[in-house]
Amino acid sequence: MPELPEVETVCRGLAPALEGQALTTVEIRRAGLRQPFPERFADRLTGRRVLRVWRRGKYYVWSLDDGMCVLGHLGMSGSWTITPAGSPVPEVGKHDHVRLTTETGHVLTYRDPRRFGVMTLTSGNALADHPLLAAMGPEPLSADFDSGVLDRAFARRSTPVKVALLDQSVVAGIGNIYASEALYRSAIDPRRPAAEMTAAETRVLTAAVKAVLQEAIDSGGSSLRDHLQVTGELGYFQHRFAVYDRAGSACPDCTCDVTETGGIQRLVQGGRSTFYCARRQR
Repeated sequence: MPELPEVETVCRGLAPALEGQALTTVEIRRAGLRQPFPERFADRLTGRRVLRVWRRGKYYVWSLDDGMCVLGHLGMSGSWTITPAGSPVPEVGKHDHVRLTTETGHVLTYRDPRRFGVMTLTSGNALADHPLLAAMGPEPLSADFDSGVLDRAFARRSTPVKVALLDQSVVAGIGNIYASEALYRSAIDPRRPAAEMTAAETRVLTAAVKAVLQEAIDSGGSSLRDHLQVTGELGYFQHRFAVYDRAGSACPDCTCDVTETGGIQRLVQGGRSTFYCARRQR
């Protein structure tokens, strides 16, 4: 499932082709994805000008000139690609469910083999209260997210710190990959109860969250299965993972004896895989 860096990468890739542009044709090739498309979706988008492309948590948002917003989620396998104006346009594939053309001739195609994505319309004025966004916590790369946010949220929670960090009402956009990586950088055991975190530890963790997310964005996100940049290229932050998906490997930042410790460990928390170094993370 794409996390904040993957969605941010997609938004940054789409913005130059979409912002300021009117949508001249909109083709919807099925009734919906994880949920039905809004009624008259294609008609309501055709002719509209996209004012801004941005992200909230793991969702992308296109602000339109009529006060409405496209609110979307890539699901497990969704991707947007851009065919530049004047380039040959590929034939519509089996899993290409939405195709848009801008007034400058760019063609944008949404592909989603598993159809777990979401694409809907909502009023810009009501966006913050939309059911998909209403309970979402602060953006981790914004000034609104500091260690005090974690101090207040963790103080009430006996759940493991990794599980608490994945709660979108605590902080928006963090998923399995970047929670594991941030906890590793912070030398915090993901199994520890969140309420046990000290103020010093949450300061370190807050800085690690910001750093790992920014580094991942700069790397185009992580491509494990389906994530693609809008150019069709893979992200490459997966080559910099310290612990995620590296069970049994040597820890990169300590002198673990893999034959003795088993290397990086994997466990399941809240139905999701967690990776950590039992020697380094306390």
